[in-house]
Amino acid sequence: MADRVGYQTQHFSLNNPQGEGQEDVPTLLRRLAATLEEMGSIEIRDLVFHTDTDDEGDPWPFMTVYFDDESKEPPAGNGYGLR
Repeated sequence: MADRVGYQTQHFSLNNPQGEGQEDVPTLLRRLAATLEEMGSIEIRDLVFHTDTDDEGDPWPFMTVYFDDESKEPPAGNGYGLR
């Protein structure tokens, strides 16, 4: 059995609110930057850009952040799919 490393990567996803402007990638990136600044010192492992669609078929991009920091929890209310 492999030894466990002393951390576990966490993640959260972030999208723009559904509706007008939900497809606006620059706004999404600004929201992501503000969220990361609020979280403080974390070690980002990966950032992934995704494009999904809403129930009407309109584009709805989102970002997923994978990070390490045992003292931080993923931000509440910023997850993909929360409307």
